[in-house]
Amino acid sequence: MSDLDDLLLQPLRHDTRPRVLVAEPLNGAQLFASAARIADAVSALGLSRVASRLDNGPQWLALDLALRRLGAVHVPLPTFFTPQQAQHALHSSGAQALVEMAAPHTATAAHVPLPEGLVASLLAYDEIALPDGTACITYTSGTTGNAKGVCLDEHALLTVADSLAAAARPLAPRRHLCLMPLSTLLENVAGLYAALLADAEIAVPPLAEIGYTGSAGLDVPRLLRCLHRYQPESVILLPQLLLALVMAAESGAALPTSLRFIAVGGGRVGQGLMRRALALGLPVYEGYGLTECASVVCLNRPGARRPGSVGQPLPHASVWQRDGELFVEGVRCLGYLGDDALPPGAIATGDLGHIDEDGFVHVTGRRKHMFITSYGRNVSPEWIESELLQHPLLAQAVVSGEARPWNVAVLWPRRADAGDDAIRRALAEVNRGLPDYAQVADFVRAEAAFGLGNGLLTANGRVRREAVLARYAGAIDARYPSSTSLTSGAS
Repeated sequence: MSDLDDLLLQPLRHDTRPRVLVAEPLNGAQLFASAARIADAVSALGLSRVASRLDNGPQWLALDLALRRLGAVHVPLPTFFTPQQAQHALHSSGAQALVEMAAPHTATAAHVPLPEGLVASLLAYDEIALPDGTACITYTSGTTGNAKGVCLDEHALLTVADSLAAAARPLAPRRHLCLMPLSTLLENVAGLYAALLADAEIAVPPLAEIGYTGSAGLDVPRLLRCLHRYQPESVILLPQLLLALVMAAESGAALPTSLRFIAVGGGRVGQGLMRRALALGLPVYEGYGLTECASVVCLNRPGARRPGSVGQPLPHASVWQRDGELFVEGVRCLGYLGDDALPPGAIATGDLGHIDEDGFVHVTGRRKHMFITSYGRNVSPEWIESELLQHPLLAQAVVSGEARPWNVAVLWPRRADAGDDAIRRALAEVNRGLPDYAQVADFVRAEAAFGLGNGLLTANGRVRREAVLARYAGAIDARYPSSTSLTSGAS
């Protein structure tokens, strides 16, 4: 048995309190029994490397704990992965089986029923070598179709979860609501594992109940109903989820008073949004992490919060910067699938930022996205975009300005009926809070929302920047008189 099994699963064996909240809550002993039954079935099939593609729910947690009990490798696949991405992950990881919820008439020689309504589809697989100690292979969608799998061991997962449980301890949140897919490393480690270590209850409603529609849509009234139903004390939010809650509250919607710890990560949070959240009294704590570092590296926390920063490094990590780029040492992954192990030493994050005199880390953008204006000013487009997206009218934005005298944004409004004059007024409002070199002087109105169908979003909802700029290159060029442009193409 593994260390994670001893620390996460075994304490549940005789626990009769509600621990997993769904339509029919499970107590600790029921969760332990469920995981044990799945572990026995997986062991009987001789499986040691298992992929899953499951909605949020107790089955996901029970399967993950079952694989931890066996010391097996878990390859969690997000439900929003395209069939091509899922097939790539299965093939590149050497998964022996794919576990899903059972459908009627799925019991065949290749589809073996498992306890708790699961079914294992046995796969033809290649013997893919993994770094010793691999417990989890996690995939991110990346900016292209296929991403590398990152191999993590139990020590890394547990160390980060323990740091996070300790960080929230002054507020002692007793109920965590999982609002991100459990297949994402952030919710897996910071939500499930940290909550179990903190002896808290975990609510794991299906994604549809949370309000997700597709890979990037969100039904805000349904999200609010979910929050009021479960009355969580802690949640983890992406910046867009925080923005949705802030806009709802500013419009008069009531948020649950139970919230004590709102962790925000997975993308840059604009300072304007943080000010609005804090003005509403929301207990927001921004953080920062990397998959290669087993998720969270820095976090604002009770007694150590500085808005505008991503917090101080957690005990398991140290952060420093060189030439404007952030480097992280401490907990790290074992390596990437198909590649040699990571070289020793600090991990170059590719993120731009600085560390203030009190040790708070500030992230300003990505090195590979930074552009230089024709006046020689370095500009991080993510910074400008995060400010644009705090405006109630603007839903999507990509900023361009490489070798140009001013910046142009490709924009899609939240309301399709919003006219160009309304968008110009919104830009003027945002520009008032930006220095001159970062202001957006003009815009291109997108023909349609950035989405999977038109190739402008990745499967997990991130904008494919280069694809957007290529699609609208001609329109961007038209926003610059030829005499002022030092280059003929968009960045």
